[in-house]
Amino acid sequence: MPFKKKDFIEIEFTGKVKDGEVFDSNVKKELEKINANAQSKPFIFCLGEDMFLKAVEDFLIGKKIGKYKIELSPEKAFGQRNPALIQLIPMKVFREQKAEPIPGAMFNFDGRPGKILTVSGGRVMADFNNSLAGKTVVYEINIKRKVDDLNEKIKALIDFFFRKELKFQVKDKKIILQVEKSLADYAKMFKDKFKDVLGLELEIQEIGDSTKKSQ
Repeated sequence: MPFKKKDFIEIEFTGKVKDGEVFDSNVKKELEKINANAQSKPFIFCLGEDMFLKAVEDFLIGKKIGKYKIELSPEKAFGQRNPALIQLIPMKVFREQKAEPIPGAMFNFDGRPGKILTVSGGRVMADFNNSLAGKTVVYEINIKRKVDDLNEKIKALIDFFFRKELKFQVKDKKIILQVEKSLADYAKMFKDKFKDVLGLELEIQEIGDSTKKSQ
């Protein structure tokens, strides 16, 4: 039966620049080409909910279990390069952070990753374009199964939004999610998403106080 929007599926995938360079994967032998120490793991996500590259999700809606190869133009992948995102950064910014800019190095500027292009005197040229901007990419996708188990679906959403394992239980049409106090306000931001995708209310329970719940 073809997959539809809001179906959860498990896939193996590898993303490559058209010339063959691997930039993302959850297949062990391919992932090792990026990082020899990285651990591969299953990837479960909900179709049509921007949990993967949109063009890939759109392609997979209507497909069945099996293997697919998708070629995406820059416009459908990571966008074209934008000259306006190549910016001049005063050297004093680096000195204040006790950092040494070196051509080719990556830095985080107020949450924006940038690559150092040139260093000349008191001026540093940095590129804030996505490293894959302007490139045609190819995804090899192996749809392994449709995921129907509710716990697996909840775990997939938690992993996507929080990038960590969190304890939870389902009770009275609610998902009771245990989070550290510092994450409570952040977790509340996803109440509507859990409701929309799973049809369940999300209740936040701060760890360390079993009686304190955030509605």
